[in-house]
Order: sequence, then structure tokens, then C-alpha cells
Amino acid sequence: MTELHVRKMDFAFADYDVPFLWNPANPAFSAMANAVSFLAIGFEKMIVQLITQAKPQITDPAVAEEADAFMRQEGQHSTAHRQHVKGLIRRYPGLQRTLDAVIAEFDTLTADTPVKYRLAYTADLEATFTPVFKLMLDNDDTLFAPGDDRVASLFIWHFVEEVEHRSSALIIFDSVVGSELYRMRVAPSIFRHVLKVVAVACAGFNEHVPLADRQVDAMAMFARYRHGQTLRRLVPGLRPADNGTMPRAFDHLPRREQLVALGGIIRSQMPRHNPAHENLPELANRWFERYDEGYDVTRWYTAEKTGA
Repeated sequence: MTELHVRKMDFAFADYDVPFLWNPANPAFSAMANAVSFLAIGFEKMIVQLITQAKPQITDPAVAEEADAFMRQEGQHSTAHRQHVKGLIRRYPGLQRTLDAVIAEFDTLTADTPVKYRLAYTADLEATFTPVFKLMLDNDDTLFAPGDDRVASLFIWHFVEEVEHRSSALIIFDSVVGSELYRMRVAPSIFRHVLKVVAVACAGFNEHVPLADRQVDAMAMFARYRHGQTLRRLVPGLRPADNGTMPRAFDHLPRREQLVALGGIIRSQMPRHNPAHENLPELANRWFERYDEGYDVTRWYTAEKTGA
């Protein structure tokens, strides 16, 4: 029996103006997290379609149950992120074109690649989430706490549930495809696609969100872009794009923790990787406990126990 729980969340984004710069203390992280919302909508739509297609090939009832719970959790994430992005689009209507472009990238992937490739895509990307989200959740005091409580709570909920189902995508891939060599061979193309989609979102932010509202160049998370901008400043006759400063979201975090996360990402792509053995963020356990106790975790930092 699967240990996953499907939790329906309502962050009430329709009830107030959703800020793009939801963590004013870290504009670069605000932009990065907003890009995750756009990515999540397209990626999780792909997952739902993928699991539906793959189900006839899943013969183990336990794996089938895991796949169903995984798909339903991802469906809830997509719904919540759609509400978040819808709030951003209300303020910046041009972002609808950005969302359409992101979704189109995943629709094309669904149309043009076989089930086994998309199962590998999902397994490879999901395997990176635990070390990456541990880095974020272990530093929630600077990355989430200073920001808008509802937006911060959306990402915390999503990230702790990604930790909860950290093994699901690999379990499904192993059951249907079962080739570690194939998963490793296609990994480079998978991560190129992921970065391409994130770049589509960030370029859309630069185009449709005024600099006064985002405060930074949303493309600054890409090293090649930063280096290109630096080069343009050095070459006579070339001018860098005037999209704002280029801080990075994690510049203030301890270098050792960043290296540990990087090591986890590399390890996640290796043969015989088992996500169940990963070190987990302490915040995840605390979140599950508070949820079970009846707290309103849609306002994580101001949560009160419901029905008290």
C-alpha cells in the first residue's frame, strides 16, 4: 500500500493581489520560485498524461497504486500553481503568453517522445528534488519566512510533498522500463529541456514584468547568460541587456550546503540510486505533523489550528 497522501489545498490566491516580488529580501529567489510555478503546470500536466498512458504497462498492483497516488498528488500541485500563476497574470496579462509557451514545450514533448523517455524524464528530474528542496527548506528562515505567507506556504507544501513521493517516479520507471543505462543516457537531453523551459519562463518575466516590480534580471540564474552580459560590457560597441542586476538566489547560503546539494543532484543520476536513503529536510517532518494536527498550513508562518 502506498504511503502517499493526497492533500487538497486552497491558498486563496483569487482573494488578493499576488505579488511577483513575494520575498522582497531576495528578489532573485522570488523570480526563481515563480519560474517553478510556471514549470510545474506544464510538467505536472505531462505527468498526468504520462501515467494514464503508462498504466496498461504496469503489472504490479503495488506499483499501480503508487502511480495513481503520485499522479493525484501532482494533479493537486498543478491546480495550486495554476491559481498562483493566474494571480500573476491578473497583474501582468502578458504572462499568459509565457504560460502558454511553457505548456507548449511539454505538450510537444508528450507528442514527440515515447512513454519510456517521459518516464525517464520524470524519474531523473524528480530524483534531483530532494537534495535541492532540502537546501531550500533547511534555509527557510531567509528564503521563505520573510515573504508573502501564502506564496511561501504554496512552495513549502509542494516541496515537502515532493520529498514525500521522492521514490515514486523511479519506482514507476523501474517497473515499466527497468534500464538504468537508458535513464542515464537520456539524462543530458532531459536537463537541457528543463533548462530551456525555465529560460522561457524567465525571459517572459523580463519581458512582461516591469523591472520596478521584479528588481532583478530574471535570467541571472543562468551562468551562460551572466557571462554573456559581462562579455558585452567588456567589448566595445556591445551593450548588455538592461534587465536589472544579476544576483543569484543562493549567494547568501553557506557554500558547504550548496556543495552538498550539488553532490546530491549528481548522485541522483547514478546507477542504483535509491531516493529512500536521502537525507531529508527537518521542516518536512514538522510540516506533516502540523498538518495532521489540524493547522492551516496554507499560512505556514501564521498558521492556527483549525476547528479549535
